[in-house]
Amino acid sequence: MPLIRSWLDSANRADCPFPLNNLPFGVFSVAGDAPRCGAAIGDRIVDLAACEARGLLDAGGTFAQPQLNGFMALGRAKWAEIRARLTALLAEDGDRDLPLVAMADARLHLPIRVAEYTDFYASRNHAFNVGLLFRGPENALPPQWTHMPIGYNGRASSVVVSGTPIRRPMGQLKGKDGPEWSPCKRLDLELELGAIVGADSTMGDRVSVEEAEDMIFGYVLLNDWSARDVQAWEYQPLGPFQSKALGTTISPWIVTQAALEPFRSPGAERVNPLLPYLQESRPGLYDLAVGWSLNGQVMARTNYNVMYYSSAQQLAHHSSSGCPMRVGDLLGSGTISGPAPDQTGALLEMTEGGKTPVTVNGEARTFLCDGDEVMLFAQAQGDGYRIGFGPCTGRILPALP
Repeated sequence: MPLIRSWLDSANRADCPFPLNNLPFGVFSVAGDAPRCGAAIGDRIVDLAACEARGLLDAGGTFAQPQLNGFMALGRAKWAEIRARLTALLAEDGDRDLPLVAMADARLHLPIRVAEYTDFYASRNHAFNVGLLFRGPENALPPQWTHMPIGYNGRASSVVVSGTPIRRPMGQLKGKDGPEWSPCKRLDLELELGAIVGADSTMGDRVSVEEAEDMIFGYVLLNDWSARDVQAWEYQPLGPFQSKALGTTISPWIVTQAALEPFRSPGAERVNPLLPYLQESRPGLYDLAVGWSLNGQVMARTNYNVMYYSSAQQLAHHSSSGCPMRVGDLLGSGTISGPAPDQTGALLEMTEGGKTPVTVNGEARTFLCDGDEVMLFAQAQGDGYRIGFGPCTGRILPALP
């Protein structure tokens, strides 16, 4: 699909992350106004609440709310209707009197009320590399890993929007003579994609992969900050707990599934056939270039299509016990890592558990230091346009005594 041209010139630039082909949804405010829903276009934000007040859109009044949950709950047909209407209004022959706000003047907020947060572990490269460090080559991959998506329930309360500082946690660490209480010494990032669930399911019912596809509203960049030394001491037998509760940063714009449709891509090669309930009828991943930087230096680049499980497969597996899913559920893909060190989505892998330092702006590093700023980035490249996600950044604050 080629670029859909807009009457707004900034949306037609080849390097613009928010062309008319994208139209991601978010929540914004200006100069202390109440937060409300918007859509990104070029260097502007369409004030969706103002559009609805003028009668240009009909979303049942949900665009005046400070999160997108109400709009998402209206269903997939309404998502498509609003996207088509916005495309018509912003096209070259559209309405040049739309209520627009300069992106530079707006404050961006957490776009959803996060109902629940589940983080998965869907990159075979990452799972093997981390398993190698913790358990050795013989037990690097658990025996069930290539048969089902592995995940854990995280903390919805500590999901924050890009730009929110992250406090270095205190925690129990393994010492020479037992546990010690200390600031985390091995603080890390995780490069992920987050899927936003836009529909409920019923407790006791299972969701198929095809149904799961229809339930996903869109995607955000996601950084699941990790206290690796806390994790090493606590994770057996029940998995991560406090090591993953310190914060999870997401980008403010939700890129819809519709915008990513032209970029569908197969994932990693299967080691063995999946059980029928996890089999997909079409590719469930996307050709999406992703990466991360530390203090302005690009550290790694890879592609989302290296993943072994798609978000739809993760959602289907999540409901396989009859677990009900809710509007606003957030599903983390798990760390996105390619096979090479400069394709890894975490310092734990890149430095081989701290044994092989990397150079950042002339300084040797193994894990994150106070004051460090991590930025995630992603884009899908189309014919004369790109689909971007906007910022996903966080700066590390010192631990509190």
